[in-house]
Amino acid sequence: MSVEVLNETEADFDEAEFAELGRFVLDKLNVHPEAELVISFIEPEAMAELHERFLDEPGPTDVLSFPMDELRPGRDGSPSEAGILGDVVICPEVAAGRARQLKHNLTDEMLVLAVHGILHLLGFDHATPAEQDLMFALQHDLAVTYFASRPDR
Repeated sequence: MSVEVLNETEADFDEAEFAELGRFVLDKLNVHPEAELVISFIEPEAMAELHERFLDEPGPTDVLSFPMDELRPGRDGSPSEAGILGDVVICPEVAAGRARQLKHNLTDEMLVLAVHGILHLLGFDHATPAEQDLMFALQHDLAVTYFASRPDR
């Protein structure tokens, strides 16, 4: 899987960990091994511009997703189609506020946001209570499984 990580901010974190997380999530969801994903980190001003332009909401948000080929998760033994999954865009400055609120570190918050964004790229949503329950349960399971797979955690 091709996972590109772009950091356009002053935030200091291990970009390779986000590429690893992306590959982990895509593998767990049986996404085709040739799928492409980009995870970008941007400043609040750029995030606010995207938030307003695409969602018609003011101010920056923590994460946005921009799907490309509308790929969906595959099934065990039957991966999804190959293609460009899309872009997940994260704003570390906004994420830092949420991390403080939840009393955990910024990297962990951004990793969870990356999982959230990838799920959106794969067609998951939280517009209804049933969708929210499904998406957030899957997000939790993927994040916990990823964190548990890390020997340094």
